[in-house]
Amino acid sequence: MSYLDNILFAILLIVGFGFFATSVKKIIRNINLGVDVNRKDNSKARWKNMAMIALGQSKMVKRPVAGVLHIVVYLGFIIINIELLEIIIDGLFGTHRVFAFLGTAYNVLIGSFEILALLVLVAVSVFWIRRNIIRLKRFINPDLNGFPKSDANYILYFEMVLMTLFLLMNASDLHLQNVPGGFSHFHKAGSFPVSQFIAPIFNGMSNELVMLLSEVFWWLHIAGILVFMNYLYFSKHLHILLAFPNTYFANLNPEGQFDNLESVTKEVKLMMDPNADPFAAAPVDENAAPSKFGASDVQDLNWVQLLNAYTCTECGRCTSSCPANQTGKKLSPRKIMMDTRDRLQEVGKNIDANKGVFVPDNKTLLNDYITPEELWACTSCNACVEECPVNISPLSIIMDMRRYLVMEQSAAPMSLNAMMTNIENNGAPWQYNQQDRLNWKNEN
Repeated sequence: MSYLDNILFAILLIVGFGFFATSVKKIIRNINLGVDVNRKDNSKARWKNMAMIALGQSKMVKRPVAGVLHIVVYLGFIIINIELLEIIIDGLFGTHRVFAFLGTAYNVLIGSFEILALLVLVAVSVFWIRRNIIRLKRFINPDLNGFPKSDANYILYFEMVLMTLFLLMNASDLHLQNVPGGFSHFHKAGSFPVSQFIAPIFNGMSNELVMLLSEVFWWLHIAGILVFMNYLYFSKHLHILLAFPNTYFANLNPEGQFDNLESVTKEVKLMMDPNADPFAAAPVDENAAPSKFGASDVQDLNWVQLLNAYTCTECGRCTSSCPANQTGKKLSPRKIMMDTRDRLQEVGKNIDANKGVFVPDNKTLLNDYITPEELWACTSCNACVEECPVNISPLSIIMDMRRYLVMEQSAAPMSLNAMMTNIENNGAPWQYNQQDRLNWKNEN
């Protein structure tokens, strides 16, 4: 490489990582729009969660075919990109395979990368067939109409192209390494168990042409990685990065255990304490915003729920296991997470457009994105939480929005309102006088 190439490469890196850093800052800013919640307890269990679920992919293999294929792609993509370090050094300083001094270890690394690249190509091809030819039910759900469906395919195409460029880059490099008497700076280094079968396509070409093609493959490969990295901000593939913090900060409480509102708990305790003075309340700050029960928009959710939304893989395991969805009801837990993320992105753009301040846009997550019909269809069975491969909880968002409907708008379904009235009047969900509650014992 010439000095000009080194400079151009440095500029490419700066631009690529600069845009990526800007996107990361926006994501962090948007997540921090959520209500604060303490998830710093029990660090040992949290590290274990992250190691087992995000790193170890333990929940993925509950569905073996998809799980094993995903592990191949996951390992391949992560491990192969270790070579990115060598590419960056070679690009900045004009060297060729700078880590070749590792000898046998280097040969093993490059050989392993090539085998993984081939396995990734196979796995990604199977994923494409499952989505576009076999058309598994969870991949043709209306939730994925439009960009989400295209996005899933774009990711597969990206991975196919990057792995192909990696192998072509190695194959052309191998061809030039084997030129009798040596050629330019292409000294022998690396082991090529896959690209050795591709290298013959360069036979008959001039060395200069093969060198040009090698540089083209090299530039396209690194540029493709940088483009893919910046595409993550717009894509469901953001879970590559966020699965780790998401599993670390996941709720450690038993499934089905819900958090009580502190303000409501205090009121109940006052009501049940005969010695309490109901008028001895803490002084009220007249300038403070009134407390809100539940959530109607993304700013009312906590920051972990917003992190959940960004981490959603759109795999559809939650929706495919949802009993409400299976019986034809409108609820789709995957859609709940996608809608939350879309609304959060919209709020973020509003803040960007108004110099760091959110200007009310007469829209909310509730009603404009998620309907009450969807929320009340949920049976709160936790199937979606159990199935999610990265510990996302659509149920927590559903319950917070239900809480808003009941406590802020008194907009519960008639059957639920009747039950709550009966509990208030009779101390039980049924419409019987308390004195008649045990009459069922006398029935024959």
